[in-house]
Amino acid sequence: MTQTSSDTADINIDGEIVADKFYDSETSGTSFRDALKQLGNVKTINLHINSPGGSVFEGVSIFNQLKQNKANVNVYVDGLAASIASVIAMSGDTIYMPENSMLMIHNPMTFVMGNAKELRKQADDLDRIRETSVSTYLSKSDGKIDENTLKQLMDDETWLTAEEAVNYGLADEVLEANKAVACVVPDKFKDMFHNLPSQVNNKPINDISDERKKLIEKAKNKNKQIEQTLGGIM
Repeated sequence: MTQTSSDTADINIDGEIVADKFYDSETSGTSFRDALKQLGNVKTINLHINSPGGSVFEGVSIFNQLKQNKANVNVYVDGLAASIASVIAMSGDTIYMPENSMLMIHNPMTFVMGNAKELRKQADDLDRIRETSVSTYLSKSDGKIDENTLKQLMDDETWLTAEEAVNYGLADEVLEANKAVACVVPDKFKDMFHNLPSQVNNKPINDISDERKKLIEKAKNKNKQIEQTLGGIM
């Protein structure tokens, strides 16, 4: 977060939404709250997002913090606002998407282990959690999309272009394409998401720097830890 003037601040979410922050690129509800407090009272917040999403409840916390803030919030989807990051984007009074950016909406998912009764309860819980995202999207769309259509888009894990997002009322204005790239970690998100469009795939790992390779390996190792944690909902 950077205060650019006495009454304006820029906020960047450039990585995963997590419960426990380990890397600078990550954002948790707590880290966001602490940084937001440091900004003090500003009239305008420009929130830039390029995130594959992450923890549902951490994202909901960030969304609510922004909605409760007195500042006018402008959201810019610089590359990708996927999963819970797309819900955070809905906090904007105005949402801007460059024509080469994307918004992805889908149903929440989790890693779970248990008996049949426990698994059925988890499925029911996911349905209830889904409704929080549905109500958030519908509230922003202001009637441009009906509930049945929205739920079908979520069922299908839909990757919306900027123009499609505006048509559905999930964004307000399409901007000229910028140089940001909608980029996700290889393999990890190929396993997590089902319908990854070609424009959000990374370069092959052999074509990138050694430093970037190390960061990717760290992310992969962390993902293995996440998968071993029961009940983490994304």
